[in-house]
Amino acid sequence: MHIFRPPNKRHGKIGAIGLAALVLLFVRGAPARAASAPSAASQPPAARPVVTKIDPPNWWAPLTPRLMLLVYGKNLTGATIACSYPGVRVERSRVTDGGNYLFVWLRLGAGTKPGVVPCTVRTAAGAASIRYRVAEPLDPRGKFQGLTPDDVLYLIMVDRFADGDTANDHLASMPGTFDRAKPRAYHGGDLRGIEDHLDYLRRLGVTALWLTPIVANDAHSPADYHGYSAVDEYEVNPHFGTVSDLRRLVSAAHRDGIKMMLDIVVNDVGPRNPWVARPPEPDWFHGAPEHHTVASSQFQYLADPHATRREWRNVVDGWFANILPDMNLTNPDAARYFIQVSIWWAEETGIDGYRLDTFPYVSRSFWAKYHQTLHHLFPHLFTIGEVFNPDPDVTSFFAGGQRGFDGIDTGVNTVFDYPFYFALRSVLLDNAPVEKMIDVLAHDRLYPHPQVLVPFLGNHDVSRFANAAGSSPARIELAQSIVLTMRGIPQLYYGDEIGMTGGNDPDNRHDFPGGFPGDPRDAFTAAGRAPAEQAIFARLRLLLHTRQENSALRGGRLWDIAWNRDCFAYARSSRTERVLAVFNAGRSEESLSLAFGATPLEGAKELLPLLPGKRIDVRNDKAKITLPAAGFALYRVQ
Repeated sequence: MHIFRPPNKRHGKIGAIGLAALVLLFVRGAPARAASAPSAASQPPAARPVVTKIDPPNWWAPLTPRLMLLVYGKNLTGATIACSYPGVRVERSRVTDGGNYLFVWLRLGAGTKPGVVPCTVRTAAGAASIRYRVAEPLDPRGKFQGLTPDDVLYLIMVDRFADGDTANDHLASMPGTFDRAKPRAYHGGDLRGIEDHLDYLRRLGVTALWLTPIVANDAHSPADYHGYSAVDEYEVNPHFGTVSDLRRLVSAAHRDGIKMMLDIVVNDVGPRNPWVARPPEPDWFHGAPEHHTVASSQFQYLADPHATRREWRNVVDGWFANILPDMNLTNPDAARYFIQVSIWWAEETGIDGYRLDTFPYVSRSFWAKYHQTLHHLFPHLFTIGEVFNPDPDVTSFFAGGQRGFDGIDTGVNTVFDYPFYFALRSVLLDNAPVEKMIDVLAHDRLYPHPQVLVPFLGNHDVSRFANAAGSSPARIELAQSIVLTMRGIPQLYYGDEIGMTGGNDPDNRHDFPGGFPGDPRDAFTAAGRAPAEQAIFARLRLLLHTRQENSALRGGRLWDIAWNRDCFAYARSSRTERVLAVFNAGRSEESLSLAFGATPLEGAKELLPLLPGKRIDVRNDKAKITLPAAGFALYRVQ
């Protein structure tokens, strides 16, 4: 996650005159004839309790036997709460922040039926009524599916893909936040726009969508279009739609055979989140706006058993970009709050997984508890951690399925393959030798499940591949060919299919052409694409469908077959298929001699092209392939 906003500084200093008066009062004592205190009869009556919000807004009785409610309001000092509903019992409650919050721990009996639970919050001054909804659980069929190597993940920045409902562009509740002329403002993309283009995505060949955060952000900040500055964890950003819109999108995607992943942030919240001014508990955050550490990305110290806390505390305690308040998830109430957030969005919508933002910045003990709970409730729900680091020794430390030197298994299903991303760009754009890529792949030994690593060539946090020096249409196609034939679950970024350009944030987040009213062309259609865009689109679509049709390209084991400085041949083999991929990253035509003896391709007789190309005979387990600069070839091995 990368966001850029000026720090929101608050000052609470006592002026010089006020300070002098306080000192004078302390030294001299109170005036000899202080006014007498008002009598009890003359004091204003205490205000009745008020409840303004409850998190989570509803729950499902069979899901968890216990539930923690965070009740927002005022005049809650001294409050007690009682609920009258079969199977529901208040175990305990606690008022915090001078009466602005009430924590309530409920016990939900196994036989609790769906319905409305009436509760009463009572103080000496009066009472407030609550009606809390216990909902019917979702039918799990076709939901919570998770991801497998059969899938291809497609990242959509919600605000920049397609505007399907112009009624939520200009909102009275979010004045001045919509302006397509400004790169750091809302442009109108929404959930309805994604739903309108599900058929396009299905025909392209992607099988899963990852949406950037959809929760509410600051209503007065156009720069929060990206979604990474949450002010309400249980509300959909009004510019994007409603919870009903999200449920409908997930259901429609599932009908089209497309899975859905949401981007969730537990490390931090937005600077205008109401918690920042009034934390529910004193240690709800690491630090405060006036005093906090700044987040560091030196993840290597977390993976170093000899590093002291001094070396890595800023990673897990610091405020991201010196802007976003850092959650203290060692606080058990804060931890439980965010675990319930993830349970709620999953059960409310039926999604298939989460992309976990800024994964190393959160304590590993939290992630362990998070995944124990989530995977107990949704065994197939899939999580992908963002570990933005080029070193596989570091990224592998955070992968789930293994205990680190600290004895903790984070439980995350997989991580994004940033080491491969950096190596891929270095080889294809900076003329590095292919051994750099091969070395990264050799480090697969460090991962418990390398077959579900997520390789990619770009996302919303880096400049687009097509924009880089040394890029070209041929190199774009080569990069996509490698990612889609590599082991793991490949990820694409919206617009990759037409070679969209863009530098660093926010230039890498242009609107998809044709997704918005008034666009001069519609790149969702062949007629609306430039010839170069159509060529990239057609090639990528062919690759995606070729991958779908060949099991070895999806789940087959990866083997290094042959290489020189600029060329690399690798095989993917399953029980029933053998496939060979060969590429030339050099700047001129090159040939690569292949010897298949003592490899999984031993005994091959011919190489049949899966992409446009020529059949190649194999004699005595040997073959030779010649490729142009930035060339790629893919064969079924017979």
